[in-house]
Amino acid sequence: MAVWAIGDIQGCYDSLMKLLKKIEFDKDRDTLWIAGDLVNRGDKSLEVLNYLYSIRDSIKVVLGNHDISLIASFYGIKKPNATIRPIIEAPNAKELIDWLRFQPFLVWSFELDFMMAHAGISPQFDFGMAVRYSSRIEKKLQANNPKPWLIDMFKPSSDIFDANASSIEIDKYILSAFTRMRFCKENGRLDFYQKGKPKLSKLEYKGLYPWFDCPSRRSTTLRVVFGHWSTLGYWYDGNVLCLDTGCL
Repeated sequence: MAVWAIGDIQGCYDSLMKLLKKIEFDKDRDTLWIAGDLVNRGDKSLEVLNYLYSIRDSIKVVLGNHDISLIASFYGIKKPNATIRPIIEAPNAKELIDWLRFQPFLVWSFELDFMMAHAGISPQFDFGMAVRYSSRIEKKLQANNPKPWLIDMFKPSSDIFDANASSIEIDKYILSAFTRMRFCKENGRLDFYQKGKPKLSKLEYKGLYPWFDCPSRRSTTLRVVFGHWSTLGYWYDGNVLCLDTGCL
């Protein structure tokens, strides 16, 4: 049995099929770890979701920001774009969205010595906090009616974790950290504006650090697999592994 990890699919069904053929993926034998953002930019997002749903027992998925936007579009919070609309209008839309809603923001394996989240793990979180806070927002998304919570999540995001903040502010930070994070300041405060690639020898953006190089970053025990950061591309430093190589 092989365990494969792949980055953002972004609705690129044909590229996904070519990749699975290249690695000789066998759904009855192997397992796929998928780092989120299953949909949106490519023009075959519905095909991607239908395929992944058909092999759901052979995959581990974490939710990305584009997946959350899809769910929000289904509930009428956001206007669906041209690549998302076929999913919303599909006869099995509710089945697919409900399946997505019950996917986690974090998965881990002590045997493999890896954990996976779409954007990474907040530098303010250790392993226990990451597990606890991912579970917290998963329960909100899995509620019978997640629409009121999702509406709050699309309001301006909190950029630093404060355990004494309101429940909504805490949830917004957790969701943003797991799905939108790239750079942060020395104290762990997230920056949602810069999206470029940090230089290897000197930070391109003064005062900002990649989240995984934050001086105050807590230990997560396990190595971290993530996607989201296409301008960073493939990156492995022995501790973190970025798999978003910008398929589209």
